[in-house]
Amino acid sequence: MTNTHTIPASAVDPTIAAAAAQFLTPVTIGLQSLEVNGKQAHWNVRGANFIAIHELLDTVVEHARDWADSTAERIVALGLPIDARLSTIATKAKPSQIPAGFTQWDDMIRAIVADIDGVLVDLQTAIDGLDEIDLTSQDVVIGIREGLEKDRWFLSAHLAE
Repeated sequence: MTNTHTIPASAVDPTIAAAAAQFLTPVTIGLQSLEVNGKQAHWNVRGANFIAIHELLDTVVEHARDWADSTAERIVALGLPIDARLSTIATKAKPSQIPAGFTQWDDMIRAIVADIDGVLVDLQTAIDGLDEIDLTSQDVVIGIREGLEKDRWFLSAHLAE
């Protein structure tokens, strides 16, 4: 006969984990949406600044993917599942401002910045809500906000006069 020892999936109190996930899930979904819609923008941007914007959008997409992975993995580390299937994202994400077809670079930047602004709202909500629940999750979200604000700045700088 063998002795099998198991440990809980997480050392975090389940009530705290569930509360943290309530704030992390919208961030994950928003970042997944930004990834998909950012790629749409990347493929369809047009105009004089095409190369710069096209390449910058790839960076934004890569960052959004990495950050969504960080928040999803944090939820799983807390012992809970995450539902970020495309069907879930389609029903729960904020509507995108990204047009379906070819779009001039300046209009595309405005659209992607609007999408970023929506994610920033969810990030701030998570930062505020996690303050008394889970500081580790809050640190993850603060780091994402810093990076996303930088991506927003890089995009917006193209519109500056």
